[in-house]
Parts: sequence; C-alpha cells; structure tokens
Amino acid sequence: MISANGWSRRGLLAGTAILTAGGAAAAKEDRLADGVVILIDSNEPYVMGHAISYSANLSKHFAERGARLLIEVVANGKGIDVFRADKTPLVEPLAALRQSVPNLTYSMCASSKTIAEAKEQISIPLISGANLVPFGIGRVVDLQLKGWAYIHA
Repeated sequence: MISANGWSRRGLLAGTAILTAGGAAAAKEDRLADGVVILIDSNEPYVMGHAISYSANLSKHFAERGARLLIEVVANGKGIDVFRADKTPLVEPLAALRQSVPNLTYSMCASSKTIAEAKEQISIPLISGANLVPFGIGRVVDLQLKGWAYIHA
C-alpha cells in the first residue's frame, strides 16, 4: 500500500518510520526487521555490484545505530553468476565483504545451478562461503514470511 506521501508502508524495514509516513508508524521507529534479503536475478555486473554495495551500506547504517542486521544475498536465475567461482567478477569484493560483515550470508538457487550445469555441460563451482538453497525465490519468500525486508537488486 502506498501512503499519501508516496512511501510504501512495507518499506525496507517492516513497520518502521524510516521508510513510512508518520503517525502510528512513527511509534514503531525502533522495531527493525529481523533481517534483509537481497535478490540478484541478473548477471549484469552493475546489478551484482549494487547488491554488494547495498549489503555493505546496510551493515554500516545499522552498526552506526548500534543494531546488528542479518543480511542474506540470494542469487537466482542468471544472477547465480555472482557466486560462481568460474564467472564472478567480484571474487575479491565478495570475500572482503564477508570478512567485514559477519552477519552476511550468500545463497545460490540449487535449481538454477542444476539448470545451468545441464545447459553448459559442466559442474559449477561456488565461491568460498556461498551456500545452496533448494529454490532462490522460495528462500526469499520464506525470509519475508519470517519478517525480513526484501530488496530486489
């Protein structure tokens, strides 16, 4: 739902005044979402880069407020390239980010990986620290149902 001022009531932080109009929402300003899930479904370098910078910026933003926010980056479809050791242009930035943000998880859609492996006739290696989830979009929905905010990179 969009409020009169144009802000979504289901913004980045569920129930907060940060991205919602004032009024009753302002009273909930200190209630953070349990975490943020960022979906990458494109293999465009700038999209992958945005997801990484979003993760770093969110972590810094909440650390400055004394809060620890859980962040999970989920790669689905063509977006799995971000966590492919044989294709990602971001091996070093991803490794550095995982070192600096301990509450960050990288997840790759196993279904998308299987489809890509069949199409390319290879076994796809994952970057260090990346995990497989059965279905990327299913993981996103599971986290949203648990109160996580959603960002599409």
